[in-house]
Amino acid sequence: MSSTSYTQDELKALVGQAALQYVVPGEIVGVGTGSTVNKFIDALATMRDQIPGAVSSSEASTVRLKALGIPVLDANEVSSLSVYIDGADEIDGQGHMVKGGGAALTREKIVAALSKRFVCIADESKKVAVLGKFPLPVEVIPMAAQQIIRQFAALGGQGSIRQKDGQPLVTDNGQYIVDVLGLQITDPLAFESQVNQWPGVVTVGVFAHQKAAVCLLGTPRGVETLTY
Repeated sequence: MSSTSYTQDELKALVGQAALQYVVPGEIVGVGTGSTVNKFIDALATMRDQIPGAVSSSEASTVRLKALGIPVLDANEVSSLSVYIDGADEIDGQGHMVKGGGAALTREKIVAALSKRFVCIADESKKVAVLGKFPLPVEVIPMAAQQIIRQFAALGGQGSIRQKDGQPLVTDNGQYIVDVLGLQITDPLAFESQVNQWPGVVTVGVFAHQKAAVCLLGTPRGVETLTY
């Protein structure tokens, strides 16, 4: 592609379109959540007659898929998926990600774990050397929120309960999100395993055990494909 300058919205549309090449005709596709994924869902509508349907990671994506005539299946009806396509808030040089800016991290991780291959679609601003600059989302059971905030403080992080309209945001699963600033996640696999052990943590937004196999990165030069 030429060195035309694209808007962020145009880059999202480009990577959403590029992700279609990873969709396997005749197979159910795992679909993530967020503004970049919305562009992929719009592009996926052009292939809807070639796929049996999708497994969705959020109520919002489910609504959009159904509106475009793409059947949505329950994750429990599916034993595995060939591919899961989703965005990221951050991605490092090994394909480890921080996810959960849209509060759907638990369902995203469930669908990622069902999938043989994770294809991340993102723009260049999401690529980082070390994870942690973006506030790390952690879905927690409400009664454990303050204890989990204290445990992050012991690691040097500042946690706070995500708010919406002056009240704690409640996820699709009925839980809270703690967002943590000030972390440098140099060993994402070990960090994810550690935080997963804390009582009250439903899901930590580090995707290292379910990392990306491929990242389609929207850049001023067009779409770059990174493989890990």
